[in-house]
Amino acid sequence: MVPFRQIDDPEALRNLLDAFLVVESELDLAVVLRRIAESARSLAGARYAALGVLDERGQGLSQFIPVGLEPDVEAAIGHYPEGHGILGLLIVDPKPLRLADLHQQPESYGFPPNHPPMTSFLGVPVRVRDEIFGNLYLTEKVDGPEFTEADEALVSALAVAAGIAIDNARLHGRVRELVLLEDRDRIARDLHDTVIQRLFALGLSLQGAARLAHRPEVTERIDEAVDELDSVIRQIRGTIFALEDRATTGSVRRDVLRLTTELSEVLGFQPAVTFDGPVETLMPANAGADLLATLREALTNVARHAQASRVDVRLAAERDILLEVVDDGVGPPAELRPGGHGLGNMEDRARALGGKLVFEALDGRGARLAWRIPADQGA
Repeated sequence: MVPFRQIDDPEALRNLLDAFLVVESELDLAVVLRRIAESARSLAGARYAALGVLDERGQGLSQFIPVGLEPDVEAAIGHYPEGHGILGLLIVDPKPLRLADLHQQPESYGFPPNHPPMTSFLGVPVRVRDEIFGNLYLTEKVDGPEFTEADEALVSALAVAAGIAIDNARLHGRVRELVLLEDRDRIARDLHDTVIQRLFALGLSLQGAARLAHRPEVTERIDEAVDELDSVIRQIRGTIFALEDRATTGSVRRDVLRLTTELSEVLGFQPAVTFDGPVETLMPANAGADLLATLREALTNVARHAQASRVDVRLAAERDILLEVVDDGVGPPAELRPGGHGLGNMEDRARALGGKLVFEALDGRGARLAWRIPADQGA
């Protein structure tokens, strides 16, 4: 039961109602999650807040959405928490938790380098249909030494509305995907049966014309056009694979695009993303979270160290799943720290899935990270 009786401040109640309206007014799940964290931070007067989403087993965090951190601080922190220490207390025992000084708790796990100081703490679970979806974490009460019972009551009330908003957003997403399935099939069929065949025919015609050309520059221009057609065909094939993805519970492509959009604020620009092959079909069922964590780590490292102006992200599926991140920055240092935290995490994730990680300098400028794991050949 949410202790509404503890909320006796009319202004606080108005703020809570405003927060309800903000959270309930959006149907995109990613936007809903961030708005929940932002509203909780505002209601409790916290300097920092985050929404942690539980993984499928309910034993750790698969997503961590922080608010209140400056972009450069967020980039410097790098790897997001996975649900240890104080954060793990709410996972094990999902009930509100208030601490005047989280450092005094025996379960305190400490902070990574570059993390801002945090002392006061308030944690509240978020339930969706009586199941724990995740937890709201708030730290550093702005106008007092610690969070109050009234703060706990406000955030607990918001958590109820958050559960409803998350459920609505999920249902809306499923309905939208189901409505699109029929059109996806039709478009994919038309692209394969008509567009690609016509492009192939055009490419063959151009190759025949190249043999008849007498001027080298004409031949060169025709060869460039044929190469461009091949590139367009590969892109269309990728679009067909995406359209043929019938899964309604999740999409690796969508998650990759959302993550790159999220990190564009930290990078200062939007990464270019391409997909090649049946990524959804061949992606192992247990590899999606590790792939996204690796991509987050890789892009965060680019933001922190590379001084890059462009990043290309490529996710390809054939015999293997290949995640490739290429930047035009200063390149890796002459000597990489063996088992460094960021690269070590990515390498461990690949090895646990039977794969490997390669991180190398490019000729001239920049670096290439290739994270490769076996594809699901039984799909």
